[in-house]
Order: sequence, then structure tokens, then C-alpha cells
Amino acid sequence: MFDKFGEFDSAEEMNRAAAAQMAEGDTEAIMAIAQENGIDKEDAEDYIDGCVETLTTPLLAAMGKLKVESEDLQLGGITEDWKNCIMEMCAEDEALCAAVRRKGKELKHCMASLIKFSFENKVQISDKILDVTQVMHNGKLEKVHKPLYLGVPSNADAKRIIREYYLGEK
Repeated sequence: MFDKFGEFDSAEEMNRAAAAQMAEGDTEAIMAIAQENGIDKEDAEDYIDGCVETLTTPLLAAMGKLKVESEDLQLGGITEDWKNCIMEMCAEDEALCAAVRRKGKELKHCMASLIKFSFENKVQISDKILDVTQVMHNGKLEKVHKPLYLGVPSNADAKRIIREYYLGEK
């Protein structure tokens, strides 16, 4: 990740780099900046063609970084949902967009905070639920072994943890 041009600290920094490449006529470099940062090829082409004045916006820069990081982390299941929650929050909060884009703020650390909360706040699942729960294990359907504890943050907790990590809010 971010091997060729490095990690940009903001959409503005990325736009300055793209503008410098445009001034040199290096459209391949602009496309490489876009690809490395999760910016759609079509958006880069629009910038090169002069249809838009900048390569990216704070929202697109944040979304692009999250896209690149999530691909690198091979997210799935609940971690994919958490990443999508961050993206939804970015769509509503420009300060969060800027924070996501900051150097040193990494999706893996936010995920670690969410997982830590999950383990620290797990709850025992009722035997009444487990008595009727069967799972496929070693190729056969089995009852779940008791006791079972699960911990997944509520939407409100997940949003609070995300804001704490990226924005330092308590």
C-alpha cells in the first residue's frame, strides 16, 4: 500500500501531487496516484480531461483509503460491516473524512479497537437459544457447546469507538 507515492495526509496533499504531475504532463503518474489511493479510474480520467478541477474530494480520498486498506486486510463478515459503517459516517462528517485520510490513522487499528471492545464486552448467550441452535462442524450438524459467549458492539458503540479512534473523541 502507498508504495509509489507514499501515504497522503489529506485530499489537498493528494490534489497538489496530482496538479504537479499534470503540470509536467504525466498522466500516467496521475493514474498511478489514483490507483494507489483507491480513487476510481473514471474520476482520474475526468481530472486529466479537465472535467473537474481536482483529482479528489475529502470524501473520495477517505473512501479510497478505506477501500485500499480493506482490500489489504481482506475484510469480511463483521469487519466489512464495520468498514462500511466508517464509510457511512464519512459521508455525513467531513472532519471524519479528514481524520481517516491522516497519515498514521490505519483501518487495522480501528478494527483492533472494535475487536478489543468485542472481547471485553462479550455476553453469555441464553441456553434457551443454544438448545435450538445447530451448526455444521466437521461435516455434520451438531448442537452448540455450552456456555457460549459473544461480543459484538452495538451500532452506537461501534460509531463511538470509530469516532474515538479517528477523531480522539470520548
